[in-house]
Amino acid sequence: MIICGVELKANNAIFSVINIANDKIDYMNVKPAKIILDNNENKQSIIAFQNNINNFIKDNNIEKIVIKKRATKGTFAGGAVTFKMEAIIQLNINCEVLFISSATISKFTKKNTIPFPHNLLKYQEQSYLAALSYVKL
Repeated sequence: MIICGVELKANNAIFSVINIANDKIDYMNVKPAKIILDNNENKQSIIAFQNNINNFIKDNNIEKIVIKKRATKGTFAGGAVTFKMEAIIQLNINCEVLFISSATISKFTKKNTIPFPHNLLKYQEQSYLAALSYVKL
């Protein structure tokens, strides 16, 4: 099964893709590592973002997407643009979309030693942890 962890930050959808086969988890170094929503007020930008997301899912045979949840209220609340991007990802018809909380990811990292793949970029760590945490639930 191919699972894509996603972290939504500012106007970026950041990806980490893992493949689970025979009880083994392999990191897949896919490109692009992130897709940017250029202008959230421009219809053409939103359509382009949606098309880029759908193509990414198809091209990489993604079977599940796990999005790291963001707070809706308070100091650490996610920005409005991230929720717009979240909705666009949820509307894809190619795979299931699930959510995982920061608390679940934190609990997972405290109980496990996480060896990050050498080719995983620093900004991809949270999306990678989202995918791994989901698999280990």
